[in-house]
Amino acid sequence: MSDSDYANDVLVSADWVEERLDEFGSDDPDLRLVEVDVDTEAYDESHAPGAIGFNWETDLQDQTTRDVLEKGDFEALLGDHGISEESTVVLYGDNANWFAAYTYWQFKYYGHDDVKLLDGGREYWLENDYPTTDEVPEYAAVEYEASGPRESIRAYREDVENAIDRGLPLVDVRSPEEFSGEVLAPPGLNETAQRGGHIPGAQNVSWSVVTNEDGTFKTAEELKELYAEYGIDGDETTVAYCRIGERSSVAWFALHELLGYEDAVNYDGSWTEWGNLVGAPIEKGEAE
Repeated sequence: MSDSDYANDVLVSADWVEERLDEFGSDDPDLRLVEVDVDTEAYDESHAPGAIGFNWETDLQDQTTRDVLEKGDFEALLGDHGISEESTVVLYGDNANWFAAYTYWQFKYYGHDDVKLLDGGREYWLENDYPTTDEVPEYAAVEYEASGPRESIRAYREDVENAIDRGLPLVDVRSPEEFSGEVLAPPGLNETAQRGGHIPGAQNVSWSVVTNEDGTFKTAEELKELYAEYGIDGDETTVAYCRIGERSSVAWFALHELLGYEDAVNYDGSWTEWGNLVGAPIEKGEAE
C-alpha cells in the first residue's frame, strides 16, 4: 500500500492548497480554508491566505455544556463564515492537526461529507515556506443546513462501559504519564479531572504514532501494521479517547477515515468526563 491507498480521499497536500489559494480566497463558497486552534493568537500573526480562523474553545464548543455545538449553532458558525453545505472545506491547525482533526470529526458528525485535512497542518505549511498573511478574510454569509447528527462515529459514557464489559478495544492516545496517572494533563495545560489513570482495559497508543516527524500521516500500510500490533484490525468497535477529545480525533481520523475501520468511534468526553465520574472504574500504572 502507498499513501494513495487510504480508504477515503480525505487528505490534501500543501501544494494542492497553494495551487488553489485564489479559489479559497474567492467569495464563491465552493472552496473554504479554515485554520483551527485552541486560540487564534498564532492565526492573528500569520496564516495561509484566505484562511478563516476558528477558535476551538469558543467557536466549536458549547460554552455551558463543554460539548459539541448544538446543531443550530454549528449551522450559524459555518453560514456566517461563508461556508455552505456544498463547500469543499480544508481544515488545518497546530500540533499535527489536533484541533483541526476534532473539527473534521464534528463536521462529519453533522453530515458535512466534503471536508479534508491539510496533511502536515500549520507547522508543515510554515516550515516549508508556503505563503502567509495576517489579513483576515471576510466572506458573504450564506445559509447552512446541517444533516445529522451521525451518532455512529461518537461514543458516550454508556458506550465506554459497554466496551469494558465486552472487552472491545479502547485506545488511550495520551502520554504514558497521563495513562499511568502520574499527571492529569500535558505540561502547561489545565488539569481537567479529579483522578488520574486510564479506563480499564485501555491500551496506550499515542496519537503521535500515526504521523511522521513533519506532521504528515503515515502510509496506510504503516498505519495498518501499527494498530495490528495492538490487536486492532477494524473487526470490532474501537473507542479512542484522550483528555478533551482533540488528540483522540487524530487517532479516529487514522482509523476511520484513512484505514476505513467503520466501527471506530471518538469518545469526545474523554478523560475530562471519565476522570470526574463518581464510581467510574479506573486503572493506574504503566502500559503492559
